[in-house]
Amino acid sequence: MAPVRFAVRVDGVVQGVGFRPFVHGLAARLGLAGFVGNDSRGVFIEVEGASAAVAAFVTALRAEAPPLAVVDEVRVSELPTTGVRGFTIVASPAGGTAATLVSADSATCADCLAELRDPGDRRYRYPFVNCTNCGPRFTIVRGVPYDRPLTTMAGFTLCAECKQEYEDPGDRRFHAQPVCCPACGPQLVFSGGGDPIESTVDALASGGVVAVKGLGGFHLAVLAADEPAVARLRGRKHREDKPFAVMVPDLAVAREIAQVDAVAAAALISRRRPIVLLPRVANGPLARSVAPGNRRVGLMLPYTPLHHLLLGDLGRPVVLTSANVSDEPIVYRDGDLGRLSGIADAVLTHDRAIHTRTDDSVVRVWRDRVQLQRRSRGYVPEPVPLRRRLREHVLGCGAELKNTFCLAKDTHAFLSHHIGDLDNYETFRAYTDGITHLRGLFDVTPAVVAHDLHPEYLSTKYALDLPDVELVGVQHHHAHIAACLADNGEPGPVLGVAFDGTGYGPDGTLWGGEFLLADLAGFRRLAHLAPVRLPGGTTAIRQPWRMAAAYLDAAGVSATAVRARHEDQWDPVVQLARSGVSSPVTSSAGRLFDAVAAILDVRDTINYEGQAAVELEQLADPTETTAYPCAVDTVVAGVDLIRAVVEDLGRNTPRPIVAARFHNGLADAITSTCARLRDTTGLTTVALSGGVFQNLLLLDRTAETLARTGFRVLTHSRVPTNDGGISLGQVAVAASRTTPGDRHPGSR
Repeated sequence: MAPVRFAVRVDGVVQGVGFRPFVHGLAARLGLAGFVGNDSRGVFIEVEGASAAVAAFVTALRAEAPPLAVVDEVRVSELPTTGVRGFTIVASPAGGTAATLVSADSATCADCLAELRDPGDRRYRYPFVNCTNCGPRFTIVRGVPYDRPLTTMAGFTLCAECKQEYEDPGDRRFHAQPVCCPACGPQLVFSGGGDPIESTVDALASGGVVAVKGLGGFHLAVLAADEPAVARLRGRKHREDKPFAVMVPDLAVAREIAQVDAVAAAALISRRRPIVLLPRVANGPLARSVAPGNRRVGLMLPYTPLHHLLLGDLGRPVVLTSANVSDEPIVYRDGDLGRLSGIADAVLTHDRAIHTRTDDSVVRVWRDRVQLQRRSRGYVPEPVPLRRRLREHVLGCGAELKNTFCLAKDTHAFLSHHIGDLDNYETFRAYTDGITHLRGLFDVTPAVVAHDLHPEYLSTKYALDLPDVELVGVQHHHAHIAACLADNGEPGPVLGVAFDGTGYGPDGTLWGGEFLLADLAGFRRLAHLAPVRLPGGTTAIRQPWRMAAAYLDAAGVSATAVRARHEDQWDPVVQLARSGVSSPVTSSAGRLFDAVAAILDVRDTINYEGQAAVELEQLADPTETTAYPCAVDTVVAGVDLIRAVVEDLGRNTPRPIVAARFHNGLADAITSTCARLRDTTGLTTVALSGGVFQNLLLLDRTAETLARTGFRVLTHSRVPTNDGGISLGQVAVAASRTTPGDRHPGSR
C-alpha cells in the first residue's frame, strides 16, 4: 500500500491536556512518521505512512483524545511524501496569532493521588503533584502557546528527574507544563512556622481561621462543625447570613451532611469539582452558622493535592469560603494578604503565583441535570459554542451584579470567570484586568461591544469609553432570554419569561417581571407584572418591608404584623410611594417576592442580594399543591397574590402553606399568561431566565405547569440563569444584529 502524508490541524482545547504526547503515542502505535507541535492556533501535525494507518490516526484524534481535551475540529490536507522516519514532538514556534483554546483547571487525577499517598514515591505528600491529566491550567497561564515559559511555573527550573519525565514520550508527564517535585517545585509556608500541613491542621483543630492559598485564590478555612469558629469567621468577614461552602474529605462524609443522588455525586467527583448545592440531612455534622436557616448546603470535594492532604489529615469537613472582606474580590496574591488582617489567624501559602483569580464554581441538580449557578474555576475559559461563525469579534460587557464578561470570535464565546458585583474599585479593576488578559489569551480585538441599557452600570460606562468600536445596547431582559437561547443552541423566536430583581427598561422604568416575544436579534414586550412603586429606590431593595408597604397599599389591604414592626416609618413610606418621589415604578418579580417575605415575617431587611426570596423558598412547604388565583392579561396582577396571602394569614393558615401557595399561584399565572400569548403569537416554546428562576420550587412548578399545558420549555444549564449569563446574551444579540439573515420579522 502506497504511503501518504497529511498535514493535520486540530482545534479546540488541545494544549495543556497531554494532546501532543497522545499524538506521539498514537503515531508510534500505528507505525507512522512525522511530527506534532503546539502553536498559537492549536496543534499542528504532519503524519506519513500507510494510507489505512493514516486514516485510522486521523479518526483516533477525536475518538481517543485525552480526558481533558475537547476537539472542535480536525482539518486535513495532503502533502507530498518525504520518506522520513520516526515521529517527534517539535518546539512551539514564536509569534503568530493566538487562536488556540486553553483548558480549565482540573482536579487531581487518580494516578497523581496514588503517588501523593505512596510512601515509596518521590512525590509522597508533595502538595503540587500534577500531570498532563490534571492540575493548574487557566489560573497559571500568562499567554499562548501553552508552554512552561508562559505560565507562572516559568521560574521553577526542572530537576534532572522531572526533566527526564517531561522529555520522555512514554511518561505521563511528557510535556506537562506544571510538572515539578519537592526538589524543584513550589513549596508551602505556614505563617507560624513548623511543618505547613501539620501546623495548619493543628490551627484548624484549635478553632483557628486559616487563609489557605488554592488554585484561584485564598480561601478562609475553619472546622465546619465548630460553631464558635464559624460564627467568629462570620463576624470577622461581615457576612451575617449568606451560606458558607463546605469541603468534605469524600462522598461518604458528603452523604452524612446532604442528600447526594447519582447526578450530584457525579458532579462532586468530576474533574471540575464545583460546589454542589444539596438538600441538607437533618442533624448533620455542621455548625448552625454554616448555612443558617437554609435547607441546602454547598459541598465540594478536594480538588488540589493540598486539599487532599489537609482534609485527609483532619478527617473532618471544613468551611472553605473566598478570602475577602464583604463583597471585595477574592485575595489571590501574597502581597494583598494585608486585606485579611483581622480575619485570618494564620496563613498557609506557597510560591507558585496565581495569574488569574478564579472563584469556585457553583452548580445544582434539577431534574437529573446539572445547572450552573456560578461559572468559574473548572469551567472557564472553555468556550460556549455559537450557532454560526462571527464576522467580527464581539465583547459583551455584562451586568452590574454577578458580573461576567464575554469575548467572542469565530464560533466561540469565551464567558469569563465570575467577577462579582461592580460596586467597588477592586472588583472593577479585576473586571478590566480580566478583559485585557482574555483578549490577549485568545487574540480578540472587539469591533462590536454590547452593553446594558442602564447608563449608571460601570460595565456600561466601560463600553461607552472604548474607542473605535460599534456599540450595541441590549435590554437587560432580552439579554437574559438570548442567553437562554444561546445556552440551548436555539435561535428563537420564543416566549421569553424573564423574572429578576431589576433591569433598565426602554421606557425608563425598572423591569423585572417580563413576558417577551424574543429571538436573538430583537424582542417585543407582550406582558409584564403589574408595576408598583419602589419607595426609597435602592433602599427598598435592602429593606423588603418597604415593598410590603407599597404592595399592600396598592392591593388595598392591611397586614398588621408587618406594619406593627415598622409603625413609625410605615405611613411616611406609603406616602412616599404614592407621591412617586424617590419611588421609581417597577414590574420586578424579585420585589414581589420581597413583599411576600416581609408580610410572612421571613425577612424585613437583607444582608445579601436575593436573601428574602431565598428564605421565602426555604419556608415554603413543597408538598402543598394549592395555588392562589391571579388575574392575567397584558398586565399580570401581582396584587391578587398579595391579597390572597393576607387573607390566608387572617385564617391562621400556617406560613409554610401560604408561602407554597404563593409560589404555586405565580407559576400558574406564568403559565396562564403564556397560554394567552400562544393564542396570539402561535409560539409554543417558552424560555425561562433571570435570577428569580434560581428558585427551584418556582422553576419546578412553572416548568411542570407549562409542559402540562403543551409548551416546550427551555431552561439554563451551561451558563447561569442569573446575571452571570447576561454577557453571553449580549454577545448573542450583538452577533445576530451584525450577521445577515438572523432577524425575525416579529423582532425590533
